[in-house]
Amino acid sequence: MKSNYPLLVLLSQLAIPPSQQWSLLVHALSASAGGGGGHNFSSSRNHFLRRSLTFTASFSSFVSSFPRPSNADSFSSSSSSSEMINLLNSQNPRYIDSEIQMKYANGPDGNPRTRGLLVRRFTGDNTPWTFPVRPVTLVRTWPQTPPFTPENFLRADQQDDGSFYAIPRFVYHIDEAAVASLTQYYRKTIPPNSSILDICSSWVSHYPLEFPKIMKRISGTGMNALELKANDQLTDYVPKNLNIEPKLLYPDETFDVVTCVVSIDYLIHPIEVLKEVHRVLKPGGKVIVSQSNRCFPSKAIAMWLQMNDRQHLELINGYFQYAGGFKERQAFDITAEGGGNEYRDPMFIVEAVKE
Repeated sequence: MKSNYPLLVLLSQLAIPPSQQWSLLVHALSASAGGGGGHNFSSSRNHFLRRSLTFTASFSSFVSSFPRPSNADSFSSSSSSSEMINLLNSQNPRYIDSEIQMKYANGPDGNPRTRGLLVRRFTGDNTPWTFPVRPVTLVRTWPQTPPFTPENFLRADQQDDGSFYAIPRFVYHIDEAAVASLTQYYRKTIPPNSSILDICSSWVSHYPLEFPKIMKRISGTGMNALELKANDQLTDYVPKNLNIEPKLLYPDETFDVVTCVVSIDYLIHPIEVLKEVHRVLKPGGKVIVSQSNRCFPSKAIAMWLQMNDRQHLELINGYFQYAGGFKERQAFDITAEGGGNEYRDPMFIVEAVKE
């Protein structure tokens, strides 16, 4: 059973019943065996893990055959932004498969015990979708003082978030189309040489592949140190539970851009967190809050669960108003289009600029 451990870890983190997890495991085992009775699992462990991970992580049989990403520094200064985007989108791979080593204990001899986990990352490039940016008009007028009650921020699971997020989840919380739409939006709107902070971060930040090379700094703060350590786009990170202490451990006016991906619905002190975001932003810096319609219902705040997508955008706008110090916010629907008639997660943006 040892060789199946990474697959079992992934299945345990997915929001599906145990009976279906078992069915998926059996299916993946059958796929990796190729239907042949003489297949030797012990002699092809890596092949088995790659096939099973591909099945569980993406529920598809896509195999990446694209060339390695090109160096963003090779683009001439005369290249237009759209030309650069098109070139990156066509040359970068759609998926990147890699292995993550996690230490989980020390053995009796004092040596570390580790497990390897194969993960598949969505790059947001070479996909069949298009990525329109549709403005959404924010119309709700908020009163002068916040109308929220303590009950609005209650959650079904009131236990310490540290316990809930203790086990790293090397999975995506939105589908590939939503990831790609966010990646392309970042590429179009965040200028090179920016200092970026990703709050409520994880093992992926959804930035374009070239960002670590062309940005001055990419910092991250989030709940799980193992996930942050595995995020190869971060230059530095700080594990932080913003629901216990809504403070960011950075000096004033440090960052040009702050991003928050599908996580503001979990914050029980969102206004205080956005005040901190305002503090660490440089004058004229911007916040990009992205949101879909997926969440962990037990950890999302009560009033969020009672709202639709449109109301979520208005609520985030209200948070910014009460945090203070931001220009009028803009909202966008960046949901991907094309690529067939399959379901795609919606994706929305609320963007605010520091005054």
